[in-house]
Amino acid sequence: MNFSPQVSDLQGLKKDWYWLLVLGLSLVVLGTIAITVPFFATVEVVTILGILMLMAGIAQVISAFQTARWKGFLLQMLMGILYSVSGFLILENPVEGAAGLTLLMAAFFFTSGVFRIAVAMTERFHGWGWTLLNGAVNVLLGLVIWQQFPVSALWMIGLLVGIELLFNGWTWVMLAFAVKNIPEQQTYTN
Repeated sequence: MNFSPQVSDLQGLKKDWYWLLVLGLSLVVLGTIAITVPFFATVEVVTILGILMLMAGIAQVISAFQTARWKGFLLQMLMGILYSVSGFLILENPVEGAAGLTLLMAAFFFTSGVFRIAVAMTERFHGWGWTLLNGAVNVLLGLVIWQQFPVSALWMIGLLVGIELLFNGWTWVMLAFAVKNIPEQQTYTN
């Protein structure tokens, strides 16, 4: 029996399909929580981003001093300071930071949706329809954020991240079941 290249690629995942299912269900649960309490999800997403930016900035400043003889020292130092200050400002007032990040979320959802649609349409891998749907939902989410700005910036990020997690989770769940149901590859020996 001949298998398509996509099925052969997924054959290696068949024995561990349940991990894909666990990932998918975890994302569905997290998405449901974020949709249920979108204001708190927004504040948490913004706070986590602020912490990550602050940590990245500090790491980059330290790295700049460790490579002080390098010609790119000044640029690395300035970027580290920019990351640190931006992270600190977001942590100081995550609610105001959410307004600025709302526009970034619109760009993220729209762009990731376009890429998912393009990959699904060109590759047509097993279960590509779910990725196409995921991409279409992302494009719509990006447009919704853009149209509602700035009125709903306080709850929009949490809600949209929740929806993204929910659909992404269901994509993984469907992939897990598709992988589980791939027939065993048989090898013939003479």
